[in-house]
Amino acid sequence: MENLVAELKQIVPFKESTDIGDLVLIVAKEPQMLVYALVTDIERDVTRKDEWWHLSLTFLTVPPQETKWTLRTAQMTGLEIFTMGGEERFVKAVSFTPSVAKSPVDPPPEKETSTAKRQTPFLKRVK
Repeated sequence: MENLVAELKQIVPFKESTDIGDLVLIVAKEPQMLVYALVTDIERDVTRKDEWWHLSLTFLTVPPQETKWTLRTAQMTGLEIFTMGGEERFVKAVSFTPSVAKSPVDPPPEKETSTAKRQTPFLKRVK
């Protein structure tokens, strides 16, 4: 499991924290599973002395499945591989921030000799 998690950290842009509205990647050894879930709620488990949280998740499957796991902060932020029912699990939020890439509709930079030769692009980039 450690090797799989190390490989995933190389190819998936993970976040350091987990918040309501985040998509998390869940990895399980048995049953073998690699699935996304939406974090719908996070509540403190007041019945425990240590920091435990009720993490409400909606698995992005067909049909969507709702569940609630009770995890420590290190477990729900991917700092720790943990077990449920004796089987290893890994949970970490994925970062879906758009990359700052150049749009394909932007014209290539040209050397301008005069402003009269400047052309207005057909497509305009709107932010």
